[in-house]
Amino acid sequence: MADFFTNTNTGIVLVILGQSLLVLVPLLVALAFLMYADRKVWAAVQMRRGPNMVGPFGLLQSFADFLKYIVKEIVVPAGADKFVFFLAPMIAFVLAVITWAVIPFNDGWVLADINVAILYIFAISSLEVYGVIMGGWASNSKYPFLGSLRSAAQMISYEVSIGLIIIGVIISTGSMNLGDIVNAQRGDAGLLNWYVIAHFPMLFLFFISALAETNRPPFDLPEAESELVAGYQVEYSSTPFLLFMIGELMAVVLMCALVSLLFLGGWLSPIPGLPDGIFWMILKMMLVFFMFAMVKAITPRYRYDQLMRIGWKVFLPLSLAWVVLVSFLAKYEVFGGFWARWAIGG
Repeated sequence: MADFFTNTNTGIVLVILGQSLLVLVPLLVALAFLMYADRKVWAAVQMRRGPNMVGPFGLLQSFADFLKYIVKEIVVPAGADKFVFFLAPMIAFVLAVITWAVIPFNDGWVLADINVAILYIFAISSLEVYGVIMGGWASNSKYPFLGSLRSAAQMISYEVSIGLIIIGVIISTGSMNLGDIVNAQRGDAGLLNWYVIAHFPMLFLFFISALAETNRPPFDLPEAESELVAGYQVEYSSTPFLLFMIGELMAVVLMCALVSLLFLGGWLSPIPGLPDGIFWMILKMMLVFFMFAMVKAITPRYRYDQLMRIGWKVFLPLSLAWVVLVSFLAKYEVFGGFWARWAIGG
């Protein structure tokens, strides 16, 4: 039986399919409860109850919303390009899903343990712009098209700063493999070895850039209801709209995972002596998601010109300067190689 799954094409395909479902199914279920948590945090800040009627404490509200989207009628605008109109949400959803192939949840717990995981993530995230642009254009309406152009400019702008911030982490690690980045943060000092200390200023820039990259408040300008009705997906309904929203929320959770892996030690324990494991990874992702939810609840929306100014005139110079600084710190192994984990066997 073991030979069937390791030496035959059919068995290998079944193993890959099983591994993929083992990641995808818990992720989709987690998205439902994360959406519930997001709404609960927002409600608590505004002193409201939030979802509390469907299931115990409202825990099944997300599943009720999912069922509502499934059974609703799909409305297609009369002048829309139907093929592109339906292709766009599929692209947004599929690209958001396949990015998780290189995300490790524990030591060795990853679908594709490749040495260029960071490049893979950037390649996929850069393609996600096409789903948004296609959705806005295929709707044959001015407001969705304006929203898609806004979203494309916003995503491209903040991908630059995110990329430069990650380059600093790559310089310290000497590898683009996410597992190596986490293991480089391992040490007897626990959380003092994490990159949140070595690259502390960049954690804030990365977090804010992640908000803009995923169209989260206060940077949800492509979906600014007061200006563009609902942005690039305004003409979508039912399942296609659901695919856009799942893709967007999945991108948010991906950013939570990247923050945990790049800066917070991934699955490493913060206290020496406590065992490492997936529990720490999930806990850190939940902590970062809580910060995403709090920012949504307490910050007002930026103007679009303010958003672009911050990205190009503040974040880009700062992240570029940090890359240069880390290069010198790593080259000369300052503080015993604190910024050069590759030099000390990290």
